[in-house]
Amino acid sequence: MEKIVVIATNNAHKVEEIRTALDFPGWRFVTLAECEPYPEPAEDADDFTGNAFIKAQAAHMHTGLAALADDSGLIVDALGGEPGVFSARYAGVHGDDAANNAKVLAGLEDVADDARTARFACALVFIDEDGTRTDAMGFIEGRIGHELRGSEGFGYDPLFLPDAFGQKKTLAEVGQDEKNAISHRGNALRALKAKLQTGLQ
Repeated sequence: MEKIVVIATNNAHKVEEIRTALDFPGWRFVTLAECEPYPEPAEDADDFTGNAFIKAQAAHMHTGLAALADDSGLIVDALGGEPGVFSARYAGVHGDDAANNAKVLAGLEDVADDARTARFACALVFIDEDGTRTDAMGFIEGRIGHELRGSEGFGYDPLFLPDAFGQKKTLAEVGQDEKNAISHRGNALRALKAKLQTGLQ
C-alpha cells in the first residue's frame, strides 16, 4: 500500500535530497504545491527543531497525511551564533542570499581565519499519519571564507569551507552528490532514516 508523505517545502533542492535519502519502498513524496493551500504557519520558535515541528504539524493537520519538515541554518561562532534561525532572512528580506552573505562577511571583516569557525545545522521532524513524531539533527563543521566561491550551491554555500574538504573548497564548489555525502541535511536524513527503519521492522 502506498504511503504519501508531504514534504513541507517548495524548495526543489530539499525535495530531491529528501526523496533520494528516504527511499523506502511504497513511499511517495509530494510537495506543498501538490496539496490544497493552507495558511503558512509562523516560524517563531527559538531553535531549528521548534520551527521544523511547526511546519510539519501544519502540513499534517491540514492534509491528514504523514508530513516531513526541516529547518536549517548557519551558526557562526564569532557572530554569537548568528544568523541561526534567522539564516534565511538575516539581512531583512527572506531568501536574499546575496544580502545575507554580505552581512556575514561584513560582520567577520576583522576576524582572523582561525576564529571564523562555523557550522550548518539541520533539524528534521517527521509526523506520521497517526501523529507519531520522530526528530533528527545533523551538522557539518567548517569555517567562513573571505569571498564567495562556486556556483553549485545556494544560501551560504559559497562562503562555507567544510572541514571535510580540508577547508579547501566551499559547498558551492562541489557537485550535489559530494555535498550530500557530508552535508548537515544529508547527515540529518541519514539519522532520520535509521530511526524510521527501526520502526518499520
